[in-house]
Amino acid sequence: MPSRDPWFDNAKMALVTLAVVGHAWSLLLPDSTTDSWLYDFLYVWHMPAFILVSGYFSRSFDWSSRRLRATLTTLVVPFVLYQAALAWFQVGIGWSAPEHPFLEPLWPLWYLVALVAWRLAAPAFLAVPAGVAIGASVATSVLGGLVDVPYLSLSRVLGMLPFFVLGLVATPEHVERLRSGAARQAGLGFLLLTLLLARGLDSWAGTWWWLYFRPYDVLGAGLGEGAAVRGTLLVLALGCALGFLSLVPRTGGRFARMGSATMVVYLVHGFVVRGVDAAGLFGWTTAHPGAGRPVVVAAAVVLALALASRPAVRVLGPCVDPVGWWRATSRGVAVPTSEGSRGPQELATTRLG
Repeated sequence: MPSRDPWFDNAKMALVTLAVVGHAWSLLLPDSTTDSWLYDFLYVWHMPAFILVSGYFSRSFDWSSRRLRATLTTLVVPFVLYQAALAWFQVGIGWSAPEHPFLEPLWPLWYLVALVAWRLAAPAFLAVPAGVAIGASVATSVLGGLVDVPYLSLSRVLGMLPFFVLGLVATPEHVERLRSGAARQAGLGFLLLTLLLARGLDSWAGTWWWLYFRPYDVLGAGLGEGAAVRGTLLVLALGCALGFLSLVPRTGGRFARMGSATMVVYLVHGFVVRGVDAAGLFGWTTAHPGAGRPVVVAAAVVLALALASRPAVRVLGPCVDPVGWWRATSRGVAVPTSEGSRGPQELATTRLG
């Protein structure tokens, strides 16, 4: 088995940490101009970057029974289990239960639904030239804004499809060019430019609306305006995502080894963040706005690192992939739970080939 590339592991761990920060930020900090600005900037690109990486690691997916079974056990089963668990947890802390529990993905669980849909579509996109695949995905994204189906996060699944397809058609040569010195300089410049532009982003494409890829009619826009705004955001998101990935270090270490535990971090952190919210931390951050932001960000980073640690993965790994854990233990095979293992704890970015 080929050795892991620490560049990808660093990228995955950094991106899932940013996901935890974003979710903590959205629940635990009061609205302010600064927070909206930074939140918008983060949400322009951090999930598109993650989707690019997921697409790259889906290049060998096909419709064979083995691949379909793996999708069922590593994505569908965890979605069903964690959707039920999170719904039960929300009711327990006073939040309302979803009207249609398994048709309305709760909070971060939309990404599991999206990965199932994108991977099932991957062989079709891989069967045509890369340019055709990219063009079709962009058209699907733009026209997908006309679809107002309130189930399975369909609008977001369609809207963010181009990032998955771009990762899908990328080659190792593209990755090497992205890691060049010139790419790093250009990427840093693009990120800084977008950071400045994000100051005014909330006035025309705020996170709660356009950056969540909601249907156009919900946003009060027609196809013309919707296509223009969504197209602009796709360009900004792609530039920033590539800019971020170009800056990711290539060196290994403890942080890189944690990149194998992204599924644990992603699925479990929501319980902690919502539990802390129910305990009243939002009131504290409102009363202490100066200290609230750094405390929430630092706590979110610590939470992500703690969930990706070896002891946490050893305990929580079987909960992330219970089918794989049961199969391994029933055969007397050691379940991979250590940092750096190539196991089911990764958020659908393990190589399929």
